[in-house]
Amino acid sequence: MSGYDAVLFDNDGVLVAPPARETQTAAIRDAFAELGVRRADEEHVSALRHGVTVDRLEEVARAYDLDPAELWAARERHDERSQLDAFRAGERRLYDDVSALDDVVGPRGVVSNNHHTTIEFVLEFFGLDSAFDTYYGREKTVESLRLKKPNTHYLDRAVADLDAGSALYVGDSANDIVAAHRAGMDSVFVRREHNGDVDHETAPTFEVASLHELVDVAAGKRPP
Repeated sequence: MSGYDAVLFDNDGVLVAPPARETQTAAIRDAFAELGVRRADEEHVSALRHGVTVDRLEEVARAYDLDPAELWAARERHDERSQLDAFRAGERRLYDDVSALDDVVGPRGVVSNNHHTTIEFVLEFFGLDSAFDTYYGREKTVESLRLKKPNTHYLDRAVADLDAGSALYVGDSANDIVAAHRAGMDSVFVRREHNGDVDHETAPTFEVASLHELVDVAAGKRPP
């Protein structure tokens, strides 16, 4: 087993703590309120919180006679605002084991389902600009919902940027593992407190409990 030409990382749940469910919920309710919906159904709020699809977005918008693009734009504005507020307030932090990045040799990138501008903020806010050679989040558009993981679109772009023949993708969700394998990459699942009970239909190539364990994997050394 040899080392990889590049290592790509998810953001939320891998580099930084994921957003709190309550924070996301409040942001979505604020988005509805901005568009004149004072009492959005909890099921519809939940539908826009995680795993949103274009079809589901359009269904929710129809329930309130809203334009899907306007609803999504409001959702994205308030969601990003709530995330940046949480980072600034210290409610969301960088994981301690991100220090292991210093020992991961070779090109590195970030590929996330979060907004591209949010990833840009995170890298600057935590001083990680120099730790990565490329990064991708999704645009704040309805079309981006078709391109997010497990679609390989942003992974493919990052690999092309790094001119990597072989790449390793490090994630914390089932979608991350599926996306990596669809893109022809080996995968690493980081098992943390928030995903301790996640099961995999598609098994990751490796599983670690800390990014410190990743260093040897990225160098081509199999973990014990």
